[in-house]
Amino acid sequence: MIYLDNAATTRPCPEAVEAMTRALTETWGNPSATHAPGRAARALLEESRKAVMQALKAKSGTLIFTSGGTEADNQALKCAARQARRRGKHIISSEVEHEAVLNSLKDLAAEGWEVTLLKPDESGRIPTERVAEALREDTVLVSLMLVNNETGAVNDIPGVRELLRARGSAALLHTDAVQAFTKLPMSPDKLGADLISLSGHKIGGPKGIGALWLRQGLRLPPLIHGGGQEGTLRSGTEPMPAIAGFGAAAKAAAKRDPAVQAEKYTALRRLVAESLPEASLIGGTEGVCAGHICCLAFPGCRAEVLQNWLDSQGVCVSRGSACAKGRRSHVLEAMGLPPAMIDGALRVSFSPETTREEAETFCRLVREARTRFFR
Repeated sequence: MIYLDNAATTRPCPEAVEAMTRALTETWGNPSATHAPGRAARALLEESRKAVMQALKAKSGTLIFTSGGTEADNQALKCAARQARRRGKHIISSEVEHEAVLNSLKDLAAEGWEVTLLKPDESGRIPTERVAEALREDTVLVSLMLVNNETGAVNDIPGVRELLRARGSAALLHTDAVQAFTKLPMSPDKLGADLISLSGHKIGGPKGIGALWLRQGLRLPPLIHGGGQEGTLRSGTEPMPAIAGFGAAAKAAAKRDPAVQAEKYTALRRLVAESLPEASLIGGTEGVCAGHICCLAFPGCRAEVLQNWLDSQGVCVSRGSACAKGRRSHVLEAMGLPPAMIDGALRVSFSPETTREEAETFCRLVREARTRFFR
């Protein structure tokens, strides 16, 4: 099997599987308990937290574990907005965000917040100038993803931070970095974000675990109430096997140089684009998009047919976000692409284990499918 759908989920790395097994069979205590098994679990919890912080290159701040990137986005947006309601009720985001952000914003809009959703440019990015045009005195939150999960478009989060500083805005800056974490050189200091969402299963960890990083000194009300775990910010007994797997995956990923990884991904993306000149590469050129996500459109072809043919040949790709569940991509629609191009779009996404030979096989099979089914 050639697996090229890593933006949807990644294969759990050996280190994560081993760490989860140990947490299930050895360090199985409740980390809130004070006896020996509880203390051992607490030590594992903090060791895993430290590993994720180090992989994020966070020198300070707070990191709380969540059930995934979706919960991290929900907590960042809903709790930050509600805490700042006395300063204003205006939020800026974009039309190409993940559904976790867009649906959280719908919930806030129903409660009375005014939400401005910015349109992307032709590359899928949100120009900083558009944020500047939308920024108001009562803006309390700006939320833009770092790397788009369908096109790979990279937003200038540091530029947005500089804009907020220059305008004297007190708005908090949140970024969903799920598709960027350990894949691009990044850190909270360089991004300038106040809140950063992460996910475990995008980096070789298990599903059902994520994290929200908060800059030092920033406190939010909890989204989930209960026994006060995670410093009262996220109640519920910590899922230690998942947390241990996330920490181990983060530690393994941190050993890889993200700059070297980015060069590899860019080379693979270039190979695919050059090998399939009849396809339209959505999301722009190198430097505009992250290399590990490659969105290709084959006008006149049905992506569903291509995907099914590739699946029958042992090659796994997707037609967009796994969360879309067959619906037409809202990201590609927001970019203004014609329906024929959207319906012919495939997303190919790479991992550290993806080889040049696998990318070449994908291209060969796409050419074969086009000969067979789309004359």
